[in-house]
Amino acid sequence: MTGEPKRQPGDGQTRRRGAALEEAILRAAADELTESGYAGLTMDRVAQRAGTNKNTIYRRWPNRLALGIAAYRQLTTTIQPPDTGTLRGDALELLRRANRHWSSPLGAILRDLLSAAGGAPELLAQLPEQSTDTVTATWLTVLGRAIARGEARPEALHPRVATVAIVLLRNEFVMRGVPTAPDEVLVEIIDEVYLPLVRRRGTPPA
Repeated sequence: MTGEPKRQPGDGQTRRRGAALEEAILRAAADELTESGYAGLTMDRVAQRAGTNKNTIYRRWPNRLALGIAAYRQLTTTIQPPDTGTLRGDALELLRRANRHWSSPLGAILRDLLSAAGGAPELLAQLPEQSTDTVTATWLTVLGRAIARGEARPEALHPRVATVAIVLLRNEFVMRGVPTAPDEVLVEIIDEVYLPLVRRRGTPPA
């Protein structure tokens, strides 16, 4: 008598490979991050949600942190630099955006990832907000516009000068552990540190 073939575990599921499988895993990991934070992210739960197994995940991401960082990237979007018409307005808006993000539930995930990554530059560079190239490019764009308007001298267009404000704000979260930075702190960073530094750059000594 001819019978039905015995069903194996996983029968009835679409077999996925390559990009489709990676997308399913990252989507599952992103959902886990959103629901449970980095502390609740486990390979077991991601595998179950994605309909795959842990070995498949480990072949692509060697540990939970690498998977968490890759999943976090799925939750972020690229935002264009502001163009308020003044360097002060642009710089302050950039800080306010960063402050809102780092103070949000998604920002809490970012802070947990930063803590877990420690000082590993190869991992930190994968985070949009921590990538030196991404952050520097945004601030250089804002500063370049200011130079074109005559608000600063061309000598101010230096990566360390351009990014000093965001570095100071990051220290408020990473070093001091604040849940959010008061707006007066952002204004102080811009008015007392950033703008004086930018305006003095390239100015001949008296």
